[in-house]
Amino acid sequence: MWGNGFRKWLGSCMLRCMERNLTRARAYNVNLTMASKVGKILVVDDNLGIRRALEILLPMHFAEVKTIPSPATLVSSLEQFRPDVVLLDMNFNTSINTGNEGLYWAGEIKKMVPEVEVVLFTAYADIALAVEGMKRGAFDFIVKPWDNDKLIEVLTSARDKARKTMGRDSSGSALRITACHPERSEGTMFWGTSRPMAVIRKTLDKIAPTDATVLITGENGTGKDVLAREIHTHSLRSEKPMVAVDAGAITETLFESELFGHVKGAFTDAHTDHVGKFEQADGGTLFLDEIGNIPLHLQAKLLRVIQNRSVVRVGGSQATPVNIRLICATNMDLKQLVREGRFREDLYYRINTVHIALPALRERKEDIVPLAQLFLDRFAEKYHRPLTGIAPNAAEMLTEGRWSGNIRELQNCIEKAVILSEGRILTAKEIQLESAAKPIGTTIKAVSEAEEERLVREAMDRTDGNISAAAKMLGVSRPTLYAKLKKYGL
Repeated sequence: MWGNGFRKWLGSCMLRCMERNLTRARAYNVNLTMASKVGKILVVDDNLGIRRALEILLPMHFAEVKTIPSPATLVSSLEQFRPDVVLLDMNFNTSINTGNEGLYWAGEIKKMVPEVEVVLFTAYADIALAVEGMKRGAFDFIVKPWDNDKLIEVLTSARDKARKTMGRDSSGSALRITACHPERSEGTMFWGTSRPMAVIRKTLDKIAPTDATVLITGENGTGKDVLAREIHTHSLRSEKPMVAVDAGAITETLFESELFGHVKGAFTDAHTDHVGKFEQADGGTLFLDEIGNIPLHLQAKLLRVIQNRSVVRVGGSQATPVNIRLICATNMDLKQLVREGRFREDLYYRINTVHIALPALRERKEDIVPLAQLFLDRFAEKYHRPLTGIAPNAAEMLTEGRWSGNIRELQNCIEKAVILSEGRILTAKEIQLESAAKPIGTTIKAVSEAEEERLVREAMDRTDGNISAAAKMLGVSRPTLYAKLKKYGL
């Protein structure tokens, strides 16, 4: 990786470049002399040469510029200087170039002063790093060595957004906010034009106004949770809460407490009464996701509550009636689990009044490009990119992708592409299909232990240890993958 010598060289090069272009930059700045420069930029970078270069460039475009060498004085600088934008270096340790310091401080800045915009500053054009930083709230990122025009453009856009949020216009005057425009919901169902989805939509129209228990099945990333929300939204219970529970992620020791609640003193850490998920959903909808992962001995307790529609808190004796609509979801074959004795047959029929099987994205290819366009529009707005459409070569690539992670994988793919794009049209070269282009070829279902271990190792290698991505690739939930990793000592 790059050492301290490279970092010093980079700073000195940027400074020399700035000095060579100073005359041109000042000439350009003549056009700005009649207009008052606005905005306060805080630069956090440990490279002296880079700080000096920016101390020359930025004051030509912004009213105030302050530079500091490390995050050590960042908090006090935020309080005293009150910047509109923080230009934040990603690495402050010459021996470590992971960018974790920058990611951490970007998150901390947004927590302390959410209205301040953060622009990440890195010498390492790492896609995953850029995506992660912007997901944590960063406005944009700039790669060193930088283009002056690009840097000023990004900082200006970030300044304008920050000042609008703070209630100030470009002249520093207070803005009068007359309306609030909430973000478009990202949790609404995309139906598309495929026949399978048309059938599901008709089913939803029929069952939503009822209290029928619904079982939603499908691969990871097909939108089971979104469909559950859609059913609730169109039900007579829509004004009441929908409480979602990842049933497979709850530890066995906390299962009863989380779902049914507990009374004070029921166990060591029960310092107060706790209302369980069933009671929280009273009058509304309870969504039990990953229900296939519930251990067999706990399924009997769940069945009893579903049948009786009443709960007894752990440590309590009084039964509390609950009025809920139950929706369950799983990516597992519950019928097969019943045959294997791993899922109670009576519970299966209790939760399976209406069964909706969501198709994999590869089974509704006509919906892929319209869905990608939806994501493109959403992320172009979020990340301030001028993108408007998808090139034919990109559309063909998307359509032919395997999409083992389904809609969730497509969304992540488009988000990355949008962040790194520079033009108005998304092209094939900007799209990275990852597992969609290189599928493992099978899941870990119905294979020998030796083959299962091989598949788990391969998935973890391909995803660089990313649990979520590996689980998607293998077609299992995160809790299941954690169990497999523990099983094989990985």
